[in-house]
Amino acid sequence: MKLLNSDIVALKFKDIKEEVANIDVSSSYKTAEFDSIVDLLLKDSRKNVNALGNKLLKEKNKILDEIKRVRAMYDFDKSFGDFNIIAGVDEVGRGPLAGPIVSCAVVLDLNVLDEQLLLWINDSKKLNEKKREELAEIIKEKALAYHIASCDSEEIDKRGIGVCNNAVFLEATNSLQIKPDLVLSDGYTIKGIDIPNKSVIKGDTKSANIAAASIVAKVYRDKLMKEYAVKYPYYAFEENVGYGTSKHIDGIKEYGPCKIHRMSFLKNILED
Repeated sequence: MKLLNSDIVALKFKDIKEEVANIDVSSSYKTAEFDSIVDLLLKDSRKNVNALGNKLLKEKNKILDEIKRVRAMYDFDKSFGDFNIIAGVDEVGRGPLAGPIVSCAVVLDLNVLDEQLLLWINDSKKLNEKKREELAEIIKEKALAYHIASCDSEEIDKRGIGVCNNAVFLEATNSLQIKPDLVLSDGYTIKGIDIPNKSVIKGDTKSANIAAASIVAKVYRDKLMKEYAVKYPYYAFEENVGYGTSKHIDGIKEYGPCKIHRMSFLKNILED
């Protein structure tokens, strides 16, 4: 870190700010060099330089808080008993008027060091699109196993959303390359599963595996709905991913439903 080899008093604020901007806090916050730089900045006589030190300190504390939060999610998954391999399963797309319901099952290594934790995992709806996409790639790379399953709109109309919800949970879980000893499912117990299963209310905020599954499933489905938006341009699928926004409903009323609409969900709209 160049600042440690410089006379900081002689440096202009602009130059110091540029050096601080190049510091990767996530990879250096535990080092003695990082602490030394923060100390230098805080001891400087200039308030704007002090502010840079406080900014670095704030970023470090944010990471430490995040480690604590995510570690609790990993520990939650391990709190159900003496199970070696634990999977989490979640779904996205239960409520939209169009598109599939998608589920993902994920098995994470729950015995990792702090440096290997999947930081920022959470309920996928609480993350912005860019963060979800970044995390989905990291999760797929680091997971011991994952599998995505879906039921399309035709199946949903034929079998019902509840049956399809269970079906994608079951398929995603049973298709994992590593068979889990326990499956944690978000909100619902899985009917017909032959593996020990616990349902967790709001599991995507409590369980590391469920949160990871939530993110991968949502990124997969959102991408699919953007592809459908090109094929079916009248419903703003690229914005609403199939949910019943005003643009979407206006499109249905003007152009009628398309092939991926769930007709069983449109009765009230089509009757108006």
